[in-house]
Amino acid sequence: MHSIAYYVAILKSIRPVHLEIQTHRAHPVGVLRSSFRQGDQIKHTNHGRITGLPLEQLKLIQAAFRGDVVPKDSPQAFQTLNSTEYGASHALLQLAKQLELDRALYSRNEPWVQDCLAMIVGRVVYAGSKLALSNQWKNTALWELCGVEGPVDVEEHCYLPMDRLLERQRAIQRTLADKHLESGHLVLYDITSTYFEGAYVESEIVLFGYNRDGKKGHEQVVLGLLCNAEGCPVGVEVFAGNTQDASTVVTKIEELRRDYGLKQITFVGDRGMVTQANAEQLKQVEGLHTISALTHRQIVELVERKVIQAELFDEQRIAEVIDPEKPKQRYCLCRNPQSGARETATRQRLLDRTREALDKIVGRKKKGSIEKLSAQVGKILARYKMGKFVEWQIEAGRLKWHFKEAHIKQEKLFDGCYIVSATVPKEQMNQDEVVETYKNLSVVEQAFRNLKTVSLEIRPVYHKKDDRIRSHVFLCVLAFYVQWHMQQRLKPLFETDGEGKNRQWTVENVIARLMSIRKQRVKVAEVEFDQVTQADQEQQKILDLLKVKR
Repeated sequence: MHSIAYYVAILKSIRPVHLEIQTHRAHPVGVLRSSFRQGDQIKHTNHGRITGLPLEQLKLIQAAFRGDVVPKDSPQAFQTLNSTEYGASHALLQLAKQLELDRALYSRNEPWVQDCLAMIVGRVVYAGSKLALSNQWKNTALWELCGVEGPVDVEEHCYLPMDRLLERQRAIQRTLADKHLESGHLVLYDITSTYFEGAYVESEIVLFGYNRDGKKGHEQVVLGLLCNAEGCPVGVEVFAGNTQDASTVVTKIEELRRDYGLKQITFVGDRGMVTQANAEQLKQVEGLHTISALTHRQIVELVERKVIQAELFDEQRIAEVIDPEKPKQRYCLCRNPQSGARETATRQRLLDRTREALDKIVGRKKKGSIEKLSAQVGKILARYKMGKFVEWQIEAGRLKWHFKEAHIKQEKLFDGCYIVSATVPKEQMNQDEVVETYKNLSVVEQAFRNLKTVSLEIRPVYHKKDDRIRSHVFLCVLAFYVQWHMQQRLKPLFETDGEGKNRQWTVENVIARLMSIRKQRVKVAEVEFDQVTQADQEQQKILDLLKVKR
C-alpha cells in the first residue's frame, strides 16, 4: 500500500487537483477534484473520494494539495503546543483493569470508580497529597484517561470518591480474598504503625502508643496488613494508635472466617502475636493452625522449665521439640550466625558503656547519699538496659558493683537463636517447611517498606477525619496491590539486571522510563491533533512484559 503522499503526487502530475471537504454528512468526506475553465464557465472533474478519515487528517491532506505543508526536513514542519505524561499512567491503568480492580471497586463503571482508579495509579506514579494529584491535570493524561476533562476539583474527584471507597472496603477485600486466598491457604499477617504530625484533637484513632519507627512524641495509628503466601495484599485494617499487636490477632482470624469464608486457615504472624492469652481462644477455633515465633521472655521460660537447651540450636539443622505440657505445640529451634554475631557485639558495646558510666560514679572523690547514687545508677541501667547483668550496692556513700559474668555467658549461648512455634500437624508440614513459611513474613515487611517510604508514601497523612484516614490507607494498599502485580510481571527484567554499578532497574526507574512516553498536542499547517511518542526498545520491552498495548 502506497502512502497518501504518493497518490497526491500522481494526481498533481495529471492536472492541478484540490481536495474539497464536505462536512454536511454524518462523517466528513474528502472529494478529489480538478477544476478548469471552459469558455466562461468553471467546470470540475471528480477523481474520487476519501472516506473513513477524521476531519483533522482530511485538512492535512487538503493543505498538502495547496502546497502549504512545510518540507519534512524543515525545523518548522510542526509545532508541539504542549506535552503531558502518558506512558506510566496509561500502562498502570491498563494493568489495573486487566486485574479487574475496577470491577472489584464496583460492578458498574460509575465516575467515582474512575476517580479512585486515578488516585490508585497516581499514588504509584506521583505519590503526594490528593490536592497535589488533582493539580497534576495540566501535566499528565491520567485524569483525562479516567474521564475527567479539564480542571480537577479535589473535593468532587478525590474526597467524595474516597468516602464511597471506604463504604465498599469490606466488599472489595472479600473480592480480592476470593481471588487470591483459598481454604487451607497460608495467610500472612503483620502489624506496623505510621506516625502523624500536627493536632488530631477530634480523632479517636490517632493516639500515642509503641512507635515502631522510633518517632517518640508523635501520635500514630496501627496498621494490620493481610497478604497471601506470595505477599499479595488482600486486606488492611486501621487500629487505634495504642493497640497492642497481639490484641488484633483474634479479631483478624474471626474476620477471615466470617468475611472471607475461609474454613481452613494457616495463620502466620510475627513473634509475640500468638500470646498465651489469645492462644487459649484460638485453640477453640476449628480448622485453624498458627505459625509464629517466640519472644525472648517465652524462650527464657522454656529454658527455665528445661524444655529446651542451648545445645539443641544448630546452624545447619533445625531441631524440633514438643512441649510435654502442650503436646500439639511444635517448637522449631534455629540459629542464625549473622544475627548471633550482631547480638553479641551489641550487648558487648552496651556493657562497655555501662561499665564506663558506673566506673565514673565509683571514681568520684566525694561521697553521695543512698538516694542520689541509687537514682544515678538506675538512670544508667535504664539507658543501656543492662540491669539484669549488673549486681550493685551502696556502702558508706560509695557504689560497689560487678557484672554477673555467668549470666552474661549464659545469655551469649542463645545469641542468634530463635524458635518458630507452630500448631500445624507434622504430616502437613515438616520443621523445615514451618521455618521457611515463617520467613515468608519478610514479604509483608517489604510491603510495609513500600507503603511507608518513597515508593508509595503512606505518610504524611493530610486528612483529619478518621474515615478519611482509613480510606487513605486503603487507597495506598490498593496502589501496592497494583505495584505488586507490576513487579511480578517485570520479574524477567529484574532477574536479568546487572549488579553493583551495572544495576539499572528498580520500580522507580521503570516508572520514570514509562513517564517519558508523552502525549503531545501537535500543530501542522494550522491543523491540531494529539500524538503519543513512539516507545523505544526498552520501553516497549516493559510494555510487553506488562501485557499493555499502546
